[in-house]
Formats: sequence, C-alpha cells, structure tokens
Amino acid sequence: MEQPESSQTANFSQIVAQTREACQLTQIAVGEATNSLAKGSRQSFQAVKEAEEKLDFLDSEIDKGVTACITTVSPEQARELLACMKLMIDLERIGDLALSFTVRAEAVRERLEMEDVTQLIKMGSILEKMISDIVQAFLHRDLECAVGVLRADSEIDRLRNLLVIAHLEHASGPESIQVIFMAQALERAGDHAKNLAEEICHLLSGHSVRHLLSARNKPYEQMFLEHLRSHYAAKAGVPERTHNRV
Repeated sequence: MEQPESSQTANFSQIVAQTREACQLTQIAVGEATNSLAKGSRQSFQAVKEAEEKLDFLDSEIDKGVTACITTVSPEQARELLACMKLMIDLERIGDLALSFTVRAEAVRERLEMEDVTQLIKMGSILEKMISDIVQAFLHRDLECAVGVLRADSEIDRLRNLLVIAHLEHASGPESIQVIFMAQALERAGDHAKNLAEEICHLLSGHSVRHLLSARNKPYEQMFLEHLRSHYAAKAGVPERTHNRV
C-alpha cells in the first residue's frame, strides 16, 4: 500500500534530521576526545562513549529508514537520502575512532611526553574544526565549508607522519606504540571527514570532486571550485575565462 504524501515527507524529514543530529554528535565526540587528553577528564570519556553509542543507534535507524522510504520519494529526495546513508557510515566510524583514541588517552596520558600530547591535541583540534565545518556545510548547505575540509586533511596527515617517524626512530617503549595508534586514529578520522566533505560537495553541486585529481598542478579544493565556476558560467551563458579551465 502506497504511503500518503504527508507520511513520505515526514519520513524524509526525520532521516535528514537524524543525519544532522549525527553530525553534531560526531563534533561532540571529537571535541571531548581531545579534551580527555588535554585535561584527563572522566566526564569527557563518558561523553565520547555516549556519543558513540548514539551514533551506532542512528546508523541503524537511518539505514532502516532509507530502505523503507527511498522508493516512495522524489528523485531529488532519494538522492539526499542516499547521501544521508553514506554520511552516516563515515560519522559512525569517526565516533568509533574517537572512542578508541579516548580509551588510549585515559590509559597512558600521564606517561606521555608533553611534546607528543601537544601534537596530538593539535591534530584533534584540526579534526574538530573539520567536523564543525561539516556540520555547517550540511545544516546550512554551505559548499565553501565543505571544500575547506579538503584542505585541512593534509595537515592532519603531516602531523601524523611527523609523530610516527619520531617514534619509529626513537622508540620509548609501550608509550611510543600508543602515540602511534592515537595519531593513526585521528588521521583515519580525518580521512572519514574528507569523505563527508566530498559527499556533501556532490550533494550540493551534483558534481564529483575525485575526477578532478588528474590535474595535479592545482590544489584539490581550487580545482573543484574552478570546475563549479565553469559549470555555472556555462549554464548562465557566460564565456569562460581560459585561465579558469581545469
């Protein structure tokens, strides 16, 4: 039996709202994970744990909701529902990684070198800003915020590499292993945040970011923005400048 249009709209709106909630929960989880290392707060650990559990629940709910209603909505709504499901996969993984980081932070925080703590907190702060931009991009349909996340990911990679190299060259026992695992957790979370940004870019613009990587001479986000300018100029009938072509 076909669902009434009002019911279809309600189901679609609920899934979008759940995805927004998941974005905000992920931001909380990452922020509290960083705080747990900076301050050793037991409350931060509990906040990360609760956020991760809620993300697991929302992952299940969104998966069931999209499966149930995707064939009853418009093509535009179906596209957004699929984006919500893809976003939720990466949000849930970031929640898992934030919890893993926090568990390790609670176990070894007092034994870590201050320089390592500082670098890990810096990585966590960059990741938190990336998730904050993801929240802004999804809530307010802000393409610029999504593109900005792509730029930030390389800095997390750089900091992770520095920590890993330092601890492989000058290993200090079990603490070195923990630092490497914590840095890798943040780096992997950054990769998932980049996936989120790419999916939101595709949702908002209808264009993929990945196929532009063949033009190696320009930054990732610059290529995408120039591609969009070219696309919208063509639609508006405005001649494209030669130096803007990708």
